[in-house]
Amino acid sequence: MTRDETQAMAQILPLGQDGILVRFGDGFRAAPQRAQAFGDRVRRADVSGVTEVATSLASVLVRFRPDAVSRSNLTARLQGLSSENDTRDAAVPTRLWTIPASFGGDSGPQLAETADLAGLSEAAAVEALTSVEVGVLAIGFAPGQPYLGFLPEAWDMPRQRDLTPQVPAGALVVALRQLVLFANPSPTGWRWIGSCAFAPFRADRAEPFALRAGDRIRFARTDASEIAALRDAPDGLGGATCADPA
Repeated sequence: MTRDETQAMAQILPLGQDGILVRFGDGFRAAPQRAQAFGDRVRRADVSGVTEVATSLASVLVRFRPDAVSRSNLTARLQGLSSENDTRDAAVPTRLWTIPASFGGDSGPQLAETADLAGLSEAAAVEALTSVEVGVLAIGFAPGQPYLGFLPEAWDMPRQRDLTPQVPAGALVVALRQLVLFANPSPTGWRWIGSCAFAPFRADRAEPFALRAGDRIRFARTDASEIAALRDAPDGLGGATCADPA
């Protein structure tokens, strides 16, 4: 079996007493779209006994009630769903978010270093970041926190060798052709290039998790003073707008 054939197969693995992990390939470069499509397919199937479907970069976690469905029966059902050629997967509607962000200076003290690694001037780096549309590949690490990608090849830079002790909530960081918008203050090995007032998670919102896997995002450049003012937005969305699919 070739490497491509191996990566094309879904691995279905037990996880704890009430979970099954469906893994796509041994790398994440081509897997997020497959994982998201499969997760959507399982949700549409409305399989009896399934309590949660969580999508990540290269896998989907399916949790279930053992008193409602056996592991063996659910595994067989997921195997069937993973092998189906569902034409709806290519047309899953997505939302487009526009999120204000400031770059460089105190808003992103590692922008100059990062731009240099990408072979760009600071101005060109910001232009690249605000002209590209990225997708929510996964939600994780902290409640609601999105991993966004993929950026062009120039941004395929490694994480730092040492941790930055802390970046604030709203920090926009970059590595591995991905962006992460931090939900909480946190240490990170990714480079801090910008800031947003957008809160990915707010327990007091009607929808506490603002983003979903598969959403699309564009960043609209603004200045640090505007970001500071937007932090007072009562909905915690920091001036972001969301266009639902037609």
